[in-house]
Order: sequence, then structure tokens, then C-alpha cells
Amino acid sequence: MKSEDIARMAGVSRSTVSRVINNYSNVPDETRRKVMKVIEKYHYSPNSSARALAGKKTDTIGLFIVSIAEKGSSTRVYQNNYFSPFIEAVIDTANERGVYVLVHSIFSVRDYAKIKQAFIEKRMDAGIIVGTEKDIGVMAEVASMGYPLVIIDYSPEDILRLVGKGRISVINSMDDKGTREIIKYLLDLGHKDIGILAGRDNTYSGRVRYKAYKEMLAENGIEPRIEWDLKGEFIKKIAEQAVIDLIKTGNLPTVLFCCNDDMAISAMDVLSRENIKVPDDISIVGFDDIMPASLVKPALTTVRVPIYDIAKKAVELVLEMIEDTARNISTYTLETRLVIRDSCKKHG
Repeated sequence: MKSEDIARMAGVSRSTVSRVINNYSNVPDETRRKVMKVIEKYHYSPNSSARALAGKKTDTIGLFIVSIAEKGSSTRVYQNNYFSPFIEAVIDTANERGVYVLVHSIFSVRDYAKIKQAFIEKRMDAGIIVGTEKDIGVMAEVASMGYPLVIIDYSPEDILRLVGKGRISVINSMDDKGTREIIKYLLDLGHKDIGILAGRDNTYSGRVRYKAYKEMLAENGIEPRIEWDLKGEFIKKIAEQAVIDLIKTGNLPTVLFCCNDDMAISAMDVLSRENIKVPDDISIVGFDDIMPASLVKPALTTVRVPIYDIAKKAVELVLEMIEDTARNISTYTLETRLVIRDSCKKHG
């Protein structure tokens, strides 16, 4: 199939097809969609992508940041205390290896098409996806096309079950171990009334941290209290409202385990406004060890997730997979570490 065939089926000129393939900005969205629909349907590899057809690389990887749940400005991923350092670490590591990074933001389910489109247009050799929140259909399609992918914060079991084969690596942190360590620390301080400000249950990290919390309580003979089971969704504003509602009940736990630091810091802000002192009146712990965690007053006890190491590992793996065409699915889990600061005190 030639570009003129694509042009004929899409009802456009050959030059328009060329502009779409080369990602020119002066193509109307509707025209671009028509051309891409034909290209996708017939798995067209454009002649203009001579480097790719000749087996040469673009020396570019794609970084796809998924941020569907949180509403806000289009720059919110760069203001996010998790995504921002991750993006910087990926770019720094890739640049050291002489590789460029194209950053794409996924703000809606429709935006998932960007991932597949970027590969079809031969704009990159491989991709890194972080913040995955929805189904993995598009990842399965990209994997079936033979492109390397590194996926962060996703269930390895789901990938193996739904994708089966592909050049895919899954990276997670040891969230189960980290949660167990911080809950044990709280138990050793004498806390039994342990509440949770949970993350999203459609993220792997959200599910793992919540499950480990519940298991630790059960293993220590503690019955979880439904009124202390708060839903923060990993989002500051939702977490803030959940803590406001908790305070209104007048029934506080002695400690609140927040499933990420952003929610922990939001909780501390609300408590401060209500003249409830941390840790004198209630202890607070977080997860991730983002930069502000050590700067807030009192400094936050948390679990350190090795964000830089995850980003570095992602780049290393994706570059290895570009050279190795074997269709294998691999998984990696990086260590977490308990970081004890000032936001907890002994109880009893």
C-alpha cells in the first residue's frame, strides 16, 4: 500500500497524508482523524518514515503520563509532587544516554489514542507509561505491534493475563512491604485506633496499600472501623473534604495512615485550621516521601518510594528492549524504606 492509496481512501491529497504522518500542526483535527483511521486500519508503514523502514531508530522514547482522575489545568502533571520529579528523572537519564524524550499527557480516556498514534506515526522507538488508571486495551494493541513498553504502577498479573506476550516490563515499588512496616511502627508506638485515608482502588498502588493496611490490622487482632475508612482518591481536595467530614463526627482515630504524602499534607492543613495538633492530638503518616514531606511542620513520617530509581530503571529497560526483539514480559519491584520524622508520637 502506498501513500496515494491512503489519500484516496481518506478522501484527501497525498500532501495532506504526508503532513499527518510527519505530525505537522497545520492539519485540521477532523482531517487528521480520517487519515489516521485509514493508516491504523491497514497497518500502514509510511514510506516517509525511511529511517524506521530501514531499521534505523529515532533515538526517541515516549513518556505517557496518565492523569485522568484529577481535574485541573493542563499543566497539572508538572505541578504534581510525584509526576514532576519522575519526568525530570526520565529526561535526565535518557539524555545521558543520548536519547530524546517526548512527553505526552493523558487527561481523558480518549487521550489513550495518543499512545497508539505516536507509535503508528513512527515518532518514537519505545514508550514508558506511568499513572495507569484505566483498561490496558491500548497497551495490548501497542504490544501486539511489537513496540517496547515499560508500564509503572500496574498489576503484573493483569498484564500477563490480558496481554499475554509482548515487549513489556512492569515496574512497581514494594508497597505491601512499605505499608506493613509503617503500620508495625504505629503498633509499636501503642496505636490501635488506626484510620486510613485511602487512594484510588483502580490503581495498583492504591489497592496494594489498602489491602496491606487491612491485613495488618487483622493480623494484630484489630477490627477496622468503617468511620475511619476514608476515601481520598490520591487527590488533595477530595482528601481535604474527607478529613473535614471526619472532624465533624468528633470521633478521631489516634493516627491516620494516608496512602500518599499529598493527602497527608492536606490532612495536616485541615487539622491545623481546626486547631487539632499533630502529633499531640492525632498522629499522621504518609507514603512516597515527596520533597515537601520533609519540609512541612511537623516533618512527615512516611514511606520512601524510590521515584528516581524507578525512572532510571524504566529508561534502562526500555532502551534494552529496543535492541532485543524477544517478546517477553518482565516484572521488577524496587525497595521502599520507612522514614521516621516528627508527625507521630507514642500512644498510651
